[in-house]
Amino acid sequence: MIEVLQTNGFRRAYKKLHPNQKLVVNDVVAEIVADPTLGEAKKGDLAGVLVYKFDCVGQRFLLAYEYDPNTRLLLLVGAHENFYRDLKKS
Repeated sequence: MIEVLQTNGFRRAYKKLHPNQKLVVNDVVAEIVADPTLGEAKKGDLAGVLVYKFDCVGQRFLLAYEYDPNTRLLLLVGAHENFYRDLKKS
């Protein structure tokens, strides 16, 4: 059984989403749980973090996460604007 964990930053960003956006994000999280290699691995300051890009109700969203065989740690979700800045802060 794979455990899905959330950071406070992810939880805060998720809470601000509209209900139709939450449905799309839930589907994306299910895809990541099934295949954690979907995201693009980052380098430098964000080494070890993967970012998955997807369309959410006509807007490009990003979801940052880390994984190991037993867990998926959801770091942040949101639009591209200031996403990496906020990710580095968390």
